[in-house]
Amino acid sequence: MPADTASHRFRNVDRWGVVSQSFHWLIVVGILVMAVLGLTMTELPSGPDKVRLFAVHKSIGLTILVLVALRVLWRLWAGTPKLIPTIPRWQHLIANVSHFGLYVLLFAVPISGWVLHSASGFPFRWFGLFRVPSIAARDHRLQELAEGVHETLFWMLIALVLVHASAALYHHLFQRDDTLARMLPRGWVHAPTEETRNA
Repeated sequence: MPADTASHRFRNVDRWGVVSQSFHWLIVVGILVMAVLGLTMTELPSGPDKVRLFAVHKSIGLTILVLVALRVLWRLWAGTPKLIPTIPRWQHLIANVSHFGLYVLLFAVPISGWVLHSASGFPFRWFGLFRVPSIAARDHRLQELAEGVHETLFWMLIALVLVHASAALYHHLFQRDDTLARMLPRGWVHAPTEETRNA
Protein backbone atom coordinates (compact mmCIF):
# COMPACT_ATOMS: atom_id res chain seq x y z
CA MET A 1 0.00 0.00 0.00
CA PRO A 2 1.49 3.40 -0.98
CA ALA A 3 2.47 5.65 1.90
CA ASP A 4 0.08 8.42 0.85
CA THR A 5 -2.83 5.95 0.70
CA ALA A 6 -2.05 4.64 4.19
CA SER A 7 -1.78 8.20 5.50
CA HIS A 8 -5.12 9.11 3.94
CA ARG A 9 -6.69 6.04 5.53
CA PHE A 10 -5.73 7.12 9.06
CA ARG A 11 -6.33 10.84 8.64
CA ASN A 12 -9.78 12.27 9.34
CA VAL A 13 -10.81 13.44 5.88
CA ASP A 14 -14.43 12.55 5.06
CA ARG A 15 -15.11 10.80 8.37
CA TRP A 16 -13.35 10.01 11.63
CA GLY A 17 -10.67 7.39 11.07
CA VAL A 18 -10.33 4.13 12.93
CA VAL A 19 -7.79 5.52 15.42
CA SER A 20 -9.92 8.56 16.27
CA GLN A 21 -12.98 6.32 16.62
CA SER A 22 -11.08 3.98 18.91
CA PHE A 23 -9.97 6.82 21.17
CA HIS A 24 -13.51 8.22 21.23
CA TRP A 25 -15.27 5.00 22.22
CA LEU A 26 -12.59 3.88 24.68
CA ILE A 27 -12.98 7.20 26.47
CA VAL A 28 -16.78 6.86 26.39
CA VAL A 29 -16.57 3.40 27.98
CA GLY A 30 -14.11 4.74 30.54
CA ILE A 31 -16.45 7.58 31.49
CA LEU A 32 -19.38 5.18 31.90
CA VAL A 33 -17.36 2.85 34.11
CA MET A 34 -16.04 5.77 36.14
CA ALA A 35 -19.54 7.13 36.62
CA VAL A 36 -20.82 3.79 37.92
CA LEU A 37 -17.84 3.32 40.23
CA GLY A 38 -17.91 6.92 41.43
CA LEU A 39 -21.60 6.78 42.33
CA THR A 40 -21.49 3.39 44.06
CA MET A 41 -18.13 3.05 45.79
CA THR A 42 -18.78 5.87 48.27
CA GLU A 43 -21.85 4.02 49.54
CA LEU A 44 -19.91 0.87 50.40
CA PRO A 45 -18.89 0.18 54.00
CA SER A 46 -15.22 0.68 54.79
CA GLY A 47 -13.18 -2.42 54.01
CA PRO A 48 -10.94 -4.11 51.43
CA ASP A 49 -13.62 -4.10 48.70
CA LYS A 50 -14.07 -0.34 48.99
CA VAL A 51 -10.32 0.23 48.90
CA ARG A 52 -10.01 -1.93 45.78
CA LEU A 53 -12.82 -0.07 44.01
CA PHE A 54 -11.23 3.28 44.82
CA ALA A 55 -7.94 2.00 43.40
CA VAL A 56 -9.67 0.84 40.20
CA HIS A 57 -11.49 4.18 39.97
CA LYS A 58 -8.22 6.09 40.21
CA SER A 59 -6.46 3.78 37.74
CA ILE A 60 -9.20 4.18 35.14
CA GLY A 61 -9.19 7.93 35.69
CA LEU A 62 -5.48 8.18 34.92
CA THR A 63 -5.97 5.91 31.91
CA ILE A 64 -8.63 8.26 30.58
CA LEU A 65 -6.25 11.18 31.11
CA VAL A 66 -3.58 9.45 29.00
CA LEU A 67 -6.12 8.49 26.31
CA VAL A 68 -7.38 12.07 26.07
CA ALA A 69 -3.83 13.40 25.76
CA LEU A 70 -3.08 10.87 23.01
CA ARG A 71 -6.35 11.71 21.27
CA VAL A 72 -5.48 15.41 21.21
CA LEU A 73 -2.04 14.66 19.77
CA TRP A 74 -3.55 12.34 17.18
CA ARG A 75 -6.15 14.94 16.24
CA LEU A 76 -3.41 17.51 15.67
CA TRP A 77 -1.83 15.13 13.15
CA ALA A 78 -4.92 13.53 11.61
CA GLY A 79 -7.08 16.65 11.51
CA THR A 80 -10.87 16.72 11.52
CA PRO A 81 -13.34 15.64 8.84
CA LYS A 82 -14.74 18.10 6.36
CA LEU A 83 -17.71 20.10 7.57
CA ILE A 84 -21.11 18.70 6.67
CA PRO A 85 -22.55 21.35 4.31
CA THR A 86 -26.18 20.81 5.39
CA ILE A 87 -25.43 21.80 9.00
CA PRO A 88 -25.95 25.52 9.71
CA ARG A 89 -22.93 27.58 10.66
CA TRP A 90 -24.30 28.35 14.13
CA GLN A 91 -24.56 24.62 14.87
CA HIS A 92 -20.93 24.13 13.84
CA LEU A 93 -20.00 26.94 16.24
CA ILE A 94 -21.92 25.37 19.13
CA ALA A 95 -20.35 21.99 18.35
CA ASN A 96 -16.85 23.49 18.45
CA VAL A 97 -17.54 25.16 21.80
CA SER A 98 -18.99 21.96 23.29
CA HIS A 99 -16.05 19.89 22.00
CA PHE A 100 -13.62 22.35 23.57
CA GLY A 101 -15.53 22.11 26.84
CA LEU A 102 -15.43 18.32 26.72
CA TYR A 103 -11.67 18.29 26.23
CA VAL A 104 -11.16 20.75 29.09
CA LEU A 105 -13.29 18.66 31.43
CA LEU A 106 -11.72 15.38 30.29
CA PHE A 107 -8.40 16.80 31.45
CA ALA A 108 -9.72 18.62 34.50
CA VAL A 109 -11.70 15.77 36.08
CA PRO A 110 -8.87 13.21 36.31
CA ILE A 111 -6.30 15.88 37.22
CA SER A 112 -8.51 17.13 40.06
CA GLY A 113 -8.87 13.51 41.19
CA TRP A 114 -5.10 13.13 41.07
CA VAL A 115 -4.70 16.25 43.21
CA LEU A 116 -7.35 14.92 45.60
CA HIS A 117 -5.52 11.64 46.04
CA SER A 118 -2.12 13.29 46.34
CA ALA A 119 -3.38 15.64 49.05
CA SER A 120 -4.70 12.65 51.01
CA GLY A 121 -1.15 11.38 51.39
CA PHE A 122 -1.91 7.75 50.60
CA PRO A 123 0.26 5.77 48.16
CA PHE A 124 -1.31 4.57 44.93
CA ARG A 125 -0.28 2.02 42.31
CA TRP A 126 -1.78 2.11 38.81
CA PHE A 127 -3.70 -1.19 38.55
CA GLY A 128 -1.21 -2.48 41.09
CA LEU A 129 1.64 -2.30 38.59
CA PHE A 130 3.64 0.80 39.46
CA ARG A 131 3.48 3.66 41.92
CA VAL A 132 1.95 6.90 40.71
CA PRO A 133 3.81 10.02 41.89
CA SER A 134 1.98 12.67 43.88
CA ILE A 135 1.43 16.05 42.28
CA ALA A 136 0.62 17.83 45.57
CA ALA A 137 1.82 17.67 49.14
CA ARG A 138 -0.33 16.13 51.84
CA ASP A 139 -2.81 18.82 52.83
CA HIS A 140 -6.23 18.28 54.41
CA ARG A 141 -7.60 21.64 53.22
CA LEU A 142 -6.46 20.99 49.68
CA GLN A 143 -7.97 17.52 49.85
CA GLU A 144 -11.37 18.89 50.82
CA LEU A 145 -11.17 21.59 48.15
CA ALA A 146 -10.12 19.11 45.48
CA GLU A 147 -12.92 16.75 46.48
CA GLY A 148 -15.54 19.47 45.93
CA VAL A 149 -13.97 20.57 42.65
CA HIS A 150 -13.66 16.98 41.43
CA GLU A 151 -17.33 16.25 42.12
CA THR A 152 -18.52 19.48 40.50
CA LEU A 153 -16.40 18.91 37.40
CA PHE A 154 -17.66 15.32 37.19
CA TRP A 155 -21.30 16.42 37.04
CA MET A 156 -20.43 19.12 34.51
CA LEU A 157 -18.76 16.45 32.36
CA ILE A 158 -21.76 14.13 32.61
CA ALA A 159 -24.12 16.96 31.64
CA LEU A 160 -22.00 17.93 28.63
CA VAL A 161 -21.63 14.29 27.55
CA LEU A 162 -25.43 13.91 27.61
CA VAL A 163 -25.82 17.08 25.54
CA HIS A 164 -23.18 15.80 23.11
CA ALA A 165 -24.86 12.40 22.73
CA SER A 166 -28.32 13.96 22.37
CA ALA A 167 -27.04 16.28 19.65
CA ALA A 168 -25.56 13.34 17.72
CA LEU A 169 -28.88 11.47 17.90
CA TYR A 170 -30.78 14.62 16.90
CA HIS A 171 -28.59 15.05 13.83
CA HIS A 172 -29.09 11.41 12.85
CA LEU A 173 -32.82 11.09 13.51
CA PHE A 174 -34.11 14.55 12.63
CA GLN A 175 -31.57 16.44 10.56
CA ARG A 176 -30.67 13.17 8.84
CA ASP A 177 -27.01 13.95 8.29
CA ASP A 178 -24.03 11.64 8.85
CA THR A 179 -22.70 13.22 12.06
CA LEU A 180 -23.21 9.97 13.98
CA ALA A 181 -22.30 7.66 11.11
CA ARG A 182 -18.88 9.30 10.75
CA MET A 183 -17.93 8.29 14.32
CA LEU A 184 -18.92 4.63 13.84
CA PRO A 185 -17.32 1.86 11.75
CA ARG A 186 -18.54 1.79 8.18
CA GLY A 187 -21.81 -0.07 7.82
CA TRP A 188 -22.88 0.14 11.46
CA VAL A 189 -25.12 3.12 10.80
CA HIS A 190 -25.98 4.08 7.26
CA ALA A 191 -25.57 7.72 6.37
CA PRO A 192 -28.80 9.16 4.93
CA THR A 193 -29.12 9.51 1.20
CA GLU A 194 -30.63 12.47 -0.67
CA GLU A 195 -33.91 10.54 -0.95
CA THR A 196 -34.16 9.90 2.80
CA ARG A 197 -33.15 13.48 3.59
CA ASN A 198 -35.98 14.80 1.43
CA ALA A 199 -38.53 12.22 2.62
